[in-house]
Amino acid sequence: MADISLLYPKGKEVSTMTLTEESINDLSVDYIVESLTKDIYEKNSIKKILTNLTCDIDVINYRADVFEDILNFPELRDGLVELLKKLEDLRELEKFNKDGDASSLWQLINRLREIDGYVLCITMLKNILNTIPIKSQGLLDLKQTIEDIYNNGGFDILKKDIDETMAKAQNLKSVTIGVNLDSVLKPKNAGVISLNNFEITNSGILKNFMGFTGSKEELNSDEKVLSSHKLHPANPSLTRMKFGSAQQGANTNVHIDTSGSATGDDPLSQSLKKVVTDILKRMVKSIKATLQKYVNISGYSLVGLMPEIIFYIRFAELVDKMKEKNLPVCKPLAVPDDRVAYGEDIYNIKLAIKRTKGEEFDIIGNDITFDDEQRIYVMTGPNRGGKTTFTQAVGHCFLLAQAGIYVPATKFNYSPVDNIYTHFPADENDTVDLGRLGEESKRLSDIFKVATDKSLLLLNESLATTNVAEGVFIAKDVIKAMAYLGVRSVFNTHMHELAHHLDEYNSDDSYRSKVQSLVTGMKDGHRSFKCEIAPPQGVSYAKDIAEKYGVTYDQIKKNIDNR
Repeated sequence: MADISLLYPKGKEVSTMTLTEESINDLSVDYIVESLTKDIYEKNSIKKILTNLTCDIDVINYRADVFEDILNFPELRDGLVELLKKLEDLRELEKFNKDGDASSLWQLINRLREIDGYVLCITMLKNILNTIPIKSQGLLDLKQTIEDIYNNGGFDILKKDIDETMAKAQNLKSVTIGVNLDSVLKPKNAGVISLNNFEITNSGILKNFMGFTGSKEELNSDEKVLSSHKLHPANPSLTRMKFGSAQQGANTNVHIDTSGSATGDDPLSQSLKKVVTDILKRMVKSIKATLQKYVNISGYSLVGLMPEIIFYIRFAELVDKMKEKNLPVCKPLAVPDDRVAYGEDIYNIKLAIKRTKGEEFDIIGNDITFDDEQRIYVMTGPNRGGKTTFTQAVGHCFLLAQAGIYVPATKFNYSPVDNIYTHFPADENDTVDLGRLGEESKRLSDIFKVATDKSLLLLNESLATTNVAEGVFIAKDVIKAMAYLGVRSVFNTHMHELAHHLDEYNSDDSYRSKVQSLVTGMKDGHRSFKCEIAPPQGVSYAKDIAEKYGVTYDQIKKNIDNR
């Protein structure tokens, strides 16, 4: 089981690049993950997978096929959800078994429960995968592995042994402990009187104690009852106990919980733990003899599938909700071509999440092309015209696609990126030492130290200082550097001048990426949120807005004259 993964094909070396904290924040990864689940373990699992980017096409396509199976077969998803509950039990058991203070008896019982859980999970997986026409290599490999285990001649023997041994262990319901008291009724030592196949049902210890001492005739004077049992000294800390507390009494009954709950940590329980373990030697020996045959069997190997199953299921649930809202989604196609991408009707998944939560608004899809004619876009447009939303959407498409998840688009074919670097406005608190321009320049420098021609760079209002001339000067060099390196990029900015120098950027034959102007438009005085390749419109946006609100000179003059 250790070699089975739903994220990586057999024999594939695990190789990923981790998103920077800036990229995680700028792409709103935490917001996306929060929308999928509220469980801390699940959130951490999903985020870890999502932010460790692979650009291996075989791995990406392997994941995409697994996700498609889980998305297309709700009954498969339902079965895996039930399996997750059993795997969660194993995960909790694994944490308990790491407790160094647990006695050998408890470790043995939980080892028995572990193998029992392993048998149950193997059986569940077999039943789940055999009833559904799965197609992905990942799930087919898992199915074959489970079949091999289940059909192995030793598996039936394992099930039989575990069933019998578990029944034997679970038949123990209670242990009766005898406690010797000193003259002031403090426990001196203790021994086990009997092992019982029934649960103790008598009422409180103090009432029990007082009942036995109610008359002299009811006191037991037979000393032989403990003659064959080893007595263990009481814990010295018991001298600090209050009389009548639940930790002391005569003929104390201790119930051994085989459900996995930890034993009591009170002083008397701790001192009696060894007593119980010693007296159960024959039972322990029997369990050990059974389990020693299965030293290489571990239910925890199955637990390793939990994060992967959770990852696919939670995203499948989100995609289902997006479909219910008639939002387009598609299976992305990873291609080996060099530094390309063709996306149709892409949109920001954050908008989709808001729609699935009941918010009503229109979502406008846009196309994007990265190829030899355009790999870097200088994007301009009005404030609140969708520039940042679009820039994020491009990053989301690559991020989800390379994780194997359907993307918010009608089509997305792409060659993978080796990482996504973002440069969004910094928190004002982070710019105290260097100033905003200095801080932003340093972050850009750090990006260029690690980015390659396979990287995606997303710049959002970068270098937007109060001194426009300074910002334009540095930004032009940044665009040239990106073109020389050969990256794919969207640089949205209010500095329209940057988009007026396409000839300067594209005339140098040493540059490996060509630069194009992309604008978000206005229609009838309203923001259309549609992007198109066009020269920057500059003051035309202001003209549209002025006409919409009636503040052009001609409109104002006319109103004055009419008064």
